[in-house]
Amino acid sequence: MMLKQKQQQLFSKILVANRGEIACRIMRTARRLGIRTVAVYSDADADAQFVKQADEAYNVGPAPSAQSYLNIDAIMKAIGESGAQAVHPGYGFLSENAAFVRRLDAAGVAFIGPRERAMAAMGDKIQSKIIAKEAGVSTIPGFDGVVRDAEHAVEIAEGIGYPVMLKASAGGGGKGMRVARTAQEVRDGFKLARDEAQSSFGDGRLLVERFIEEPRHIEIQIIADGHGNVVWLPERECSIQRRNQKVIEEAPSTHLDADTRRRMGEQAAALARSVGYNSAGTVEFLVDKNRQFYFLEMNTRLQ
Repeated sequence: MMLKQKQQQLFSKILVANRGEIACRIMRTARRLGIRTVAVYSDADADAQFVKQADEAYNVGPAPSAQSYLNIDAIMKAIGESGAQAVHPGYGFLSENAAFVRRLDAAGVAFIGPRERAMAAMGDKIQSKIIAKEAGVSTIPGFDGVVRDAEHAVEIAEGIGYPVMLKASAGGGGKGMRVARTAQEVRDGFKLARDEAQSSFGDGRLLVERFIEEPRHIEIQIIADGHGNVVWLPERECSIQRRNQKVIEEAPSTHLDADTRRRMGEQAAALARSVGYNSAGTVEFLVDKNRQFYFLEMNTRLQ
């Protein structure tokens, strides 16, 4: 009886708002569960494997992603025409777009991922750092507000102590980041980081925090059900990077001991609970040579 009830709760049709291998993987899993799938595709992907693999497919625009896979109006139209009951975003594209989730909520369509509130809270580095502090998570010493200008950044840096990191609030992927070891480097780096952040993310806000020397980049995977139940899974170390992009992920990390791993996991779970998180997510930390760890950001998506 319980199995029958669980089966009845499954969606009968989902739309996959992505392309390529991740779309294929989602569709294979959906097929095993007896769920029909809907693909959306750009003109360039009309003959792609993921389009052929879906039960239905809808063109959402020309090749540029901004006109197709990021075109919320076109994807909402495909949802309406197909009768899909839910959307799986995969990763990238609209997977962390709170505005898209709001549109789905308004249309009565389920989003297979975290709620809009949690996504919006964790998507802003300034806000997420404040939330992390309130949740008892270890954070990098720095300024919690928006930096007004270059001279304000210098004032903050002098208070924190050099070296400092200038970092885009809405950023990711290493864009909008500069390390500064002197007041002049702060002034020069502020303009460069701000302009790059504005160009890459449409948001030029920066934060200033202490630069952690010889850091390890270690992240904790969490899974939450939205009812306050959160489990944390073994870590991944992503310290081997090129231009702030991960090259190799290693598990488990050879740098952590059991106690540090446990404390990082517990803090990651506490952060997820504090924003009512549901679905899978990743909490990233920087860990210094003495195994002191600091919250970096949370990715509200598959990773």
